[in-house]
Amino acid sequence: MTAVSLIIPCKNEEANLAMCLKSVKWINEIFVVDSQSTDKTNEIAKSHNANVVQFEYRGGWPKKKNWALENLPFSNEWVLILDADECLPPEAEEEISKIVTDPKERHSGYWINRRYFFLGQPLNHAYFPNWNLRLFKHKLGRYEKITDLTTESGDHEIHEHVVVKGTTGKLNSIMDHHAFPTIDSFVEKHNRYSNWEAVVESLAQDDDSELQHKGVQGKRKLRKVFRKLPFRPTLRFLYVYLWQGGIFDGWPGYVFARLHAQYEFLSKAKTQVILRSRKKPGQTTRRLR
Repeated sequence: MTAVSLIIPCKNEEANLAMCLKSVKWINEIFVVDSQSTDKTNEIAKSHNANVVQFEYRGGWPKKKNWALENLPFSNEWVLILDADECLPPEAEEEISKIVTDPKERHSGYWINRRYFFLGQPLNHAYFPNWNLRLFKHKLGRYEKITDLTTESGDHEIHEHVVVKGTTGKLNSIMDHHAFPTIDSFVEKHNRYSNWEAVVESLAQDDDSELQHKGVQGKRKLRKVFRKLPFRPTLRFLYVYLWQGGIFDGWPGYVFARLHAQYEFLSKAKTQVILRSRKKPGQTTRRLR
């Protein structure tokens, strides 16, 4: 067994959790941090010898993952964070084991590349590569706080990244992300995510965290510029479908790009609703484009 403490934030994940847990059966400590699931999530977790911990979100900050990092009784120095719809490949066991058992390990954390599955197919171009810092020494890493306002986007961190004290490296293993098996699941999740986007954008709150991965830093800077451009939904579609190469992912790539354009429209529209609600008499608000 590998000396890593795994955190899996959950709520009603009976459809995904078993698949995730089977991919990490070599980890010696697993915490499923649940939000009062009403399905069989807890039973599935316990059947795989996971520790189930209940989290009650009271709004604001901290959210689920940072709460877990602050409060769980870890037995190991290193933690790994996975969502219930994410799976590690078999080769990750050897790679991670070497890192956490090396007394001369110089990095404090590791980024892992993530590949989306959509409509039953892996997307090898759209939103790929997609780097996330998920393996790190738990005393040295926390999720950044972009806003402490309630955003109606759920009880765990969405677009926030982990920031660690020290240097970081990259894993060779690629994680599979089964986030959107259907169009309905994409729409439901991104309707919630757009609430977060609208609150952050309406307050002009952009995170300035010093992230260790230059690719993520570049995307953050590009996002700031992108928010000021007209025709954002169209530009998002072109970015995902042409620039990222979603066109080479076939029909799922096209639908994925179109849905991201819709997500962009929702985020912008909800931002305008917030701004108009604050508008004083006689003021005008920039028209939605």
